[in-house]
Amino acid sequence: MEATTVDGRTRYVDREQTVRGSKGPFFVVYTDERAEQRWGYLCGNCETVDNAMDAMGRLKCNRCANIKKPDEWDAAHE
Repeated sequence: MEATTVDGRTRYVDREQTVRGSKGPFFVVYTDERAEQRWGYLCGNCETVDNAMDAMGRLKCNRCANIKKPDEWDAAHE
């Protein structure tokens, strides 16, 4: 499957590689069809690539607030 970025670039979605989110999965997105260079994620809830990840691994969709919790959590970071 293909997705288009805000600036009109084509990206390639791998629907087999997922990350669990609070409202739906996030799918891994690549810059090329052969999946050699990872680019980001597609929100499975609202089908957008408009999302962000912080240094802790928390992933948040900027449109529907679908969230993947951090890979590691430490109370000192709060």
